[in-house]
Amino acid sequence: MRGFDIAPLLRSSIGFENLNRLVDYAGRVDAGDAFPPYNIEKLGDGAYRIQMAVAGFSPNELDITVQENTLIVIGQTAPEGEAQAAEQGRVFLHRGIAKRAFERRFQLADTIKVTGAGFENGLLNIALVREIPEHKKPRKVAIDG
Repeated sequence: MRGFDIAPLLRSSIGFENLNRLVDYAGRVDAGDAFPPYNIEKLGDGAYRIQMAVAGFSPNELDITVQENTLIVIGQTAPEGEAQAAEQGRVFLHRGIAKRAFERRFQLADTIKVTGAGFENGLLNIALVREIPEHKKPRKVAIDG
C-alpha cells in the first residue's frame, strides 16, 4: 500500500538492498503499538543506549536477542506470578501499571553492535556501540606515476 515507487532510485545504486527492506518495514509499523515506552539516547561518539520502561517485569521475564540486524526485546509475564499474587491475598482494585506481554523490534545498522544490558529501577538499559571495521574506514589510494 505504498504510494510511491523507489525502484528508480535502486537502479543506480549498489549495495543498498537494506533500503528496500527498511521502507517495507516502515510501512508495516503500527502507531497504536506503543508499549512499552522507550528512549534512544546518543551517549557519545558511537555510543548509544536504548532505555525501556518495563515496570512490573523482573529480569527473568525479559529476553533480548540480536538476529542479523534486528534487536528483539520480548517481555512475557510469568503465569506463576499471578498465582503467587492470588496466594498472598492480593486483590487489585485498580491496575494502572501495565504488565502485558510485548515484543519490540529495533532495526540496527550493519556497524551497530549490542554490548550489554542492565536492569535498574524498572528500566531496561541496552548498550550499543558503532564499530566500523578496518575495511570500511576511509583510506588513501596512491597514484602510480
